[in-house]
Amino acid sequence: MAVTSPLPTSLPESTEELAEMIPGQRTHGRVARRQKQGPHSGSYSWLWWTNGIDRSGRRHFPDAPADLYGAFGKHGNAMVVIPSLDLVVSWSSREMESVTARNEAFKRLVQSVADARVSIVDGKWHINGTVTYRGARAEGLLMNVRMVNAVFEDRKRSDFDAEANTGEFIARIPDYLAHGVRAFSLNLQGGMPGYEGAVNSAFNLDGTLRESYLERVRHVIEACSRHGAVVILGCYYQRQDQILKDEGAVRAGVVNVVRWIKAGGFTNVVLEIANEFGHGGFDHRLLKSPEGIAELIRLAKQTAPELLISASGYGDGRLAEPVARASDFLLIHFNGVPLDAIPGPIAALKRFGKPIVCNEDTKEGEQGATAAELCVANGASWGLMLVRINQHFPFTFKGAADDPLVYAKLRELTSP
Repeated sequence: MAVTSPLPTSLPESTEELAEMIPGQRTHGRVARRQKQGPHSGSYSWLWWTNGIDRSGRRHFPDAPADLYGAFGKHGNAMVVIPSLDLVVSWSSREMESVTARNEAFKRLVQSVADARVSIVDGKWHINGTVTYRGARAEGLLMNVRMVNAVFEDRKRSDFDAEANTGEFIARIPDYLAHGVRAFSLNLQGGMPGYEGAVNSAFNLDGTLRESYLERVRHVIEACSRHGAVVILGCYYQRQDQILKDEGAVRAGVVNVVRWIKAGGFTNVVLEIANEFGHGGFDHRLLKSPEGIAELIRLAKQTAPELLISASGYGDGRLAEPVARASDFLLIHFNGVPLDAIPGPIAALKRFGKPIVCNEDTKEGEQGATAAELCVANGASWGLMLVRINQHFPFTFKGAADDPLVYAKLRELTSP
């Protein structure tokens, strides 16, 4: 309660009017000063400061993780806890008394431990060598959100600012993480934007990569790394693979993406070869069959053996055996699976002995919250896909406000 009950933003400011006093008595401290609640509302909580959002919509420490809380005393004495970085830090310095100075310190502190490293140990997800959600019901899992169009572009549209769209998403990353999210799905060919005909791809005709597209992806990966989050990076998406001229270009595209990840030193990225391989929107044979996808997974592993790689199946929660055997973890979708049927596909995939990650489920509100709970109860990670809000144009990123019920449940499942 001490670090989760900040003053409400509705708290009014005090006045300079003096209260009536008992005759002959005196007061200690400041007698008449207007107390502005702007810096306090949304952040001050039972002698602790949280990294909340004030009435103007500004975060108290904008360059620090959202789960930060600290005790700040006189003369710059401070003790700060950042759970998402598994970090406690204290200092004593008069130069650190202002909010601006503290924010700059947090920014540099985050940068100094910025390279989040994802791994799988004994079937559980780890970030920076620590199991995810230690002590929570979701311990060892990777709760995620589909944000493929956070890096969207349409080369046919001149009215869309791709960089601004990416910036809006990055600004909300701390809020998503504060509610239990630890991974975001991106795709180098985006996702269905709600209309047909978009040209949205990081690939050229021959499978080489477009730097202008990669720059937005890099910004998201680096922002996630600073906050200790993982990126599930997809290569190919239906309706867009036609941009590549042949299967040689498809293979080259996979190798080029893997080399780009290695060259960037991105240790918080896992690779998804294709989104819902076999979908009717794919043209190239390699992306239409389990054997073709398994071949591409093996090609990627040859290029970077340390990279964790998979590919996602349809929305029925199933994954073809050749893909499951070639993958490091199992990616499934639950869009078309009723709530009471969710445990079945999870149980069927456990024979492969690999982490199971649903990274797409269109269930919202109470149904989404129940789906998340069922996945966790059965030992699988769950991923939210808000089609109307995050994926269809115009894209909206409001943090937990995207779906308050689902994000409240995610926070519950991931809290000790």
